Amino acid sequence: MSQSHKLKSYLFQTVNPAPLAFFRVFFGLMMFFGILRFWAKGWIETLYIEPTFHFSYYGFSWAKDWGDYTYILFIICGLSALLVMLGLFYRTAIILFFLSFTYIELIDKTTYLNHYYFVSVLSFLLCFIPANATFSLDNLRKKIDYSHIPRYYITAIQGLIIIVYFYAGLAKVNSDWLIKAQPLSIWLFSKYDMPLLGDYLFQQSWIHYLMSWGSMLYDLTIPFMLLNKKFRWLAFTLVLFFHLFTAILFPIGMFPYIMILSSLIFFSEDFHKKGIAFVYKIIKIIPLFKRSENNLVKREKIKIFERPIAILIGIIILIQILLPFRHLLYPGELFWHEQGYRFSWRVMLMEKRGYTQFKIVDSVTKNEFYIKNEDFLTEFQEKQMSFQPDFILEFAHHLGAFYANKGHKNIQVFADSYVALNGRKSQKFIDPNINLLEQPNGFGNKEWILPFNDEIKGF
Repeated sequence: MSQSHKLKSYLFQTVNPAPLAFFRVFFGLMMFFGILRFWAKGWIETLYIEPTFHFSYYGFSWAKDWGDYTYILFIICGLSALLVMLGLFYRTAIILFFLSFTYIELIDKTTYLNHYYFVSVLSFLLCFIPANATFSLDNLRKKIDYSHIPRYYITAIQGLIIIVYFYAGLAKVNSDWLIKAQPLSIWLFSKYDMPLLGDYLFQQSWIHYLMSWGSMLYDLTIPFMLLNKKFRWLAFTLVLFFHLFTAILFPIGMFPYIMILSSLIFFSEDFHKKGIAFVYKIIKIIPLFKRSENNLVKREKIKIFERPIAILIGIIILIQILLPFRHLLYPGELFWHEQGYRFSWRVMLMEKRGYTQFKIVDSVTKNEFYIKNEDFLTEFQEKQMSFQPDFILEFAHHLGAFYANKGHKNIQVFADSYVALNGRKSQKFIDPNINLLEQPNGFGNKEWILPFNDEIKGF
């Protein structure tokens, strides 16, 4: 039997859907509480409604906030997450969740985080996965409980998690992270006020190197440990420790808990069936339906589309494998120019600070004046804009349009920008003699970014 035939047989082998059900419940629950957390902290107002200008992703400038009605968008997102958890009208609910959550993230790329991107990709994947096959209110509604699904549905989620971990580890194989322990040294030094650890342990260089190398090795090895049943419980213990520890150290929201619960998808069918049985005992629900051969009638309906769905899921996973390498298309240091940095699972790899001031010039009269960034941007937006070239360019275009509408003519926009990367001294970031209004937005190389005066070796 050829390797491809073995792989096909493995992926299309039927298995119990309990792992998917378990994953669906916790995913929906985490997303629901995530939306509640966002609302409770007032971030809907401060991040989406209050700003007068939003930084957009190229090609998605049509994604706008809804003003005060933005709360409705979050209500839709939260309720759909709750329905996903319950497995009620699952297909509609997960599509609504994917659309609403992703739309929220598209409104302003200032809020970009890897785990938001992970949720968007995962929810899109779940649109094609029957995670309501068992242990769902849809089972009660339809009076059907499926006993088997193709394995590739579960493998797809496992594959995405493996990609996230492995690429995060691969990205840490660079000279700043391993040889200089940067930027972890900067971050840990700042934790001096942390009880027990901060005033001594986090001030020691050896702990910075230990954590830098340890986190790299963790990311690269943990997926394979989760895949191996001999090491699975040890792996989960490490997952638990690593993510809870990082949650204490850094303000990274729901991501640690999402990864902890996601890792359970690697456990056996029996593990998840026992978990579901335990929940049944707690909530005292009568078993949904006695599983029998008759339950497979609806299963045949899924099988009709089995191959196209498998191909589609394979394409989604393949894109995630290839997309992180697009930075190779751009010359120069990735951490400096950040072209191809997003959507590549590079998690907390750099400490970057910048200062950028814009100058408006009349090309005919040569009259000029400087603008105050805070007149247009929130503090958070200004901070992110100061060291990210696509932000700088978009804001320059916004300024050009703004002052043109105010009656100014022959407008040129220049920027004086300095950026410090991973503890280095700041250096001039972009060419101050380039009229940014003449530079197009898009995926082309931004030649107006000045070269980095150092070298970071690695992936």
